[in-house]
Order: sequence, then C-alpha cells, then structure tokens
Amino acid sequence: MEQNMKLGMNKTGIDMSPVLSKEMIEASEKMALNGENIEADMMLFEQFYLDNDDPLGSVPMPGTIKGAVKSTMKMMTGHHPEVFINKLGERLAYERSGVRIYEQLIMKCEHAQANGLPGLKIPLATLQEFHHQEAEHFQMLVECMKKLGADPTAQTPDADASGVAAMGQMKVIMDPRTSISQALEAMLSLELTDNAAWELLIKLAEDMDLPDMAEQFEHALAQEDKHLIQVKQWYEDSIRQQSMMRLS
Repeated sequence: MEQNMKLGMNKTGIDMSPVLSKEMIEASEKMALNGENIEADMMLFEQFYLDNDDPLGSVPMPGTIKGAVKSTMKMMTGHHPEVFINKLGERLAYERSGVRIYEQLIMKCEHAQANGLPGLKIPLATLQEFHHQEAEHFQMLVECMKKLGADPTAQTPDADASGVAAMGQMKVIMDPRTSISQALEAMLSLELTDNAAWELLIKLAEDMDLPDMAEQFEHALAQEDKHLIQVKQWYEDSIRQQSMMRLS
C-alpha cells in the first residue's frame, strides 16, 4: 500500500483537538454579525468588479502580411478565424504542458520502481510513448498556426483560462509528495478535458473548410483516446490494488 494511504497522525481534522475546537465553536456562536448587510456589501463589491472588468487578453493580430491576408479572406467568406486561432492556441498550450506533465509522471514512476516502493508498476515505455505523442501534437499545432498566419508563441485568451483551470491538477502531478495514484487521478481529469477539446477542434476545422487540419486533429484524438483509456485503467488498478492489500 502506498505510504500516504496508511493511517497516521493527521492533525487537520477538528476531532484532533476537542478542547480548542469547542472554544472555537463557542466563540463563533457569540460573534454578532448582521448577515444581511454583509451579504449586501459583498454583492456590491462583486458587482463593482463585474462592471469594471476587462477581457482576459485578446487574440493577437497576424504578425505578417501573409497572415493578415489569410485572415481577411476567411472573414470575407463568413468565417471568423480569430475563434479558431484562439482554440488552437489553447490546445497548443495544453499540449506543451502535457509534455512536461508526462515527464514528471515518468520521473515519479522511475523513482518508485528504483526504490522498490509499493504500488502499481506502470510500464515506463508506454509513458514514454505518450510523452512523445504529446510533443508531436504540440509541433503539429505550431505548424497549423503558422499555416494560418498566426503566431504560435502568443498566448490566446482561452489558453490563459485553460492554464489557470488546469493549474491544480498540474500541481498535484508535479508535487514530489504525491503518490502515483494521486497523480493518475489528476492526469485522468486532464485527459478527459483534452479529449473533449480535440473533438471541438475537429468540428471547428471542418467549419473553417480545413479538411487537412481536421484529419490531423482526428489522428491526435485517436491517440488521446488511448491515453485516456490507459490512464483510467491504471488509476482504477492502482486504487483497487491498494484496497485488496492485507494489513501487515
């Protein structure tokens, strides 16, 4: 069983300090608060920021004349390439992070196996294969953005939002204190999001009359499907293996 799954002196719960917790509860009950005014003040505070907000960045203008011409021609035919570029930028940033995340997971698994730590033994060759495929997806997206005249180094608004949303899972995987099963659970969440995003990107490419790109994205989705199925299986096997172990 993984070390952090064993019973230990976890002091985060209220039951570990009955005297102090009782004092805390009694103090909170004595505190007189006007809940109605506090709620109104909070609503005004939140409304202020909603009324004075700025968008989360913008889709960059094409950096070359060739790129500007391509974008203009798409707009003339009723398409909005900035929407497509925004989602391409999001996927590109996600795949770049995916490469680094798989590197961290590989390192965690190598350490566990080298030190004989208990838990599921994940095939390192399969992890390496997934890592290489993430890198290939990243490079493919770079080339797609260049073909559209877009700058692959720019961070689009949805790339920013996606990065913030995934930050928690990434921290779990990259934290040296987390177990392999905990990392796999976070990885499963990332892979689910990744697959849904590729499905959308395929539809957008088809809407933009870019069949070659749609075909490339379908190939990437097929590989990501395998990632998802395998990570899900590893996670389930890891947890079930621990639940079946006898206490020593």
